[in-house]
Amino acid sequence: MPNTIESIREKITLHKGSRVSYRAANGRRKIEARSGVIQETYPSLFTVFIESQQSTVSFSYIDLLTKEVELQLEPSGENLF
Repeated sequence: MPNTIESIREKITLHKGSRVSYRAANGRRKIEARSGVIQETYPSLFTVFIESQQSTVSFSYIDLLTKEVELQLEPSGENLF
């Protein structure tokens, strides 16, 4: 099944509250890698709470679709996207 925004949204909603690690491209040659918990899901974005920084970051489902952000479940290491 090809990834669509709707299927990505449903999969993220199923894993709400799960611990994940993410890798995000932050411009030219900069990659941010952190771990946190999927906190909330909204129609066009979702938030991840980063415990080490006591902050929240948000990503759009399009970021996952275009591979700007990669998500993995912890501790299994299963790739969500």
